[in-house]
Amino acid sequence: MRLGDHRQAVAIHRQATGSEAWHLLPAEHRAAHLIDITRAHLDLGDPHAAGRALVTADAIAPAETRIRPAARTALTAVLRAGSPAADVTRLAATVGLTHP
Repeated sequence: MRLGDHRQAVAIHRQATGSEAWHLLPAEHRAAHLIDITRAHLDLGDPHAAGRALVTADAIAPAETRIRPAARTALTAVLRAGSPAADVTRLAATVGLTHP
C-alpha cells in the first residue's frame, strides 16, 4: 500500500486473510492489519469495505480498535465518506466519535 498500488494491496489482503495462517497471527496483529487496509479501501472508493474492516478489527481485538489513534482516524474517514452501515455507526458511538 505504501507504494501507492491500493488495488494490489487489497488483493494481497484478501489472499492473506483468506488463508489458514491468518488465524495463527495474534489478534492484535490481525486487527492492526485490518485497520491499516481501511485506507486502501477508502482510496479505492469503497467506504463500505473500509467500515467492514474496522468492525471486524473491533470484533477481533476491541482495545486495538478503540484506543489506537490510527483506528480513530480511519473510522473518522469512513464516517466522512458518508452513509456508514449501522455497525460502523455503533462502533463510532462506542469509541465516542458520534452520539448514539
